[in-house]
Amino acid sequence: MKKRSSLLIPVIFLVLPAYGQQNSNENQWIPLFNGKDLSNWDIKITGYPLNENYMDIFSVKDGILRGSYDRLDSFRGEFGHLYSRQKFSHYKLRVEYRFTGDQCPGGPEWGVRNSGAMLHAQSAESMDLNQDFPVSVETQFLGGLGDGERTTANVCTPYTDIDFNGQPVEGHCTNSTSKTYNGDQWVMVEIIVLGDSIAHHIVEGDTVLTYTRMRIGPDMKPAGFCMPDGAPLKEGHIALQAESHNVEFRKVELLDLSGH
Repeated sequence: MKKRSSLLIPVIFLVLPAYGQQNSNENQWIPLFNGKDLSNWDIKITGYPLNENYMDIFSVKDGILRGSYDRLDSFRGEFGHLYSRQKFSHYKLRVEYRFTGDQCPGGPEWGVRNSGAMLHAQSAESMDLNQDFPVSVETQFLGGLGDGERTTANVCTPYTDIDFNGQPVEGHCTNSTSKTYNGDQWVMVEIIVLGDSIAHHIVEGDTVLTYTRMRIGPDMKPAGFCMPDGAPLKEGHIALQAESHNVEFRKVELLDLSGH
């Protein structure tokens, strides 16, 4: 696990209090999930057309947004993403999630208690029919496995690149410094995103990861994706993941920071 450089610490303390002051007015938060239905979201499941909600993988029950594989007898690559229809650039995102039950049979080993929020994601309609993951920067949500450490609010980079401690990140995912959250407990994650310049991951009030300079990476892109390698990733959609393990969200809300 990489540790944060002390050079970044002054930046964190300068940024967080300034935006933390906006949190005093809860009326400024925009509920992306209304607690009732999937209004204002687009659904894209691998192998299925836009907004075909195969086997009701995404649903709302008792005020909870669910990514569920209960109706599948086996996982055959049905990765799901629930997209905000609006793009965002400068914001604070607040997501409260938990994992439940066992993984769908046939799911990948890494998919156990694994979900995430894709930031600055390409649109749902631009996804290829069989594309697994959008071009984006992912805040990865992981649940503990009851044996050893497993951090959450990590960062992964499908088709993208970021800098960590001022240097380009090597590898697909970088771990945060969070604690491990075992069982089916609710976990609150907040993400501050300021265009392509900097992002902070916060778990239960503690800043656990900071990275900078979000941009398009050199990996081969999905067909039809036209942004060039190295282009700054300044804005995009937010997409919640279903990756073969049942996940629930009871709060998904956003504080717009574009005017600050």
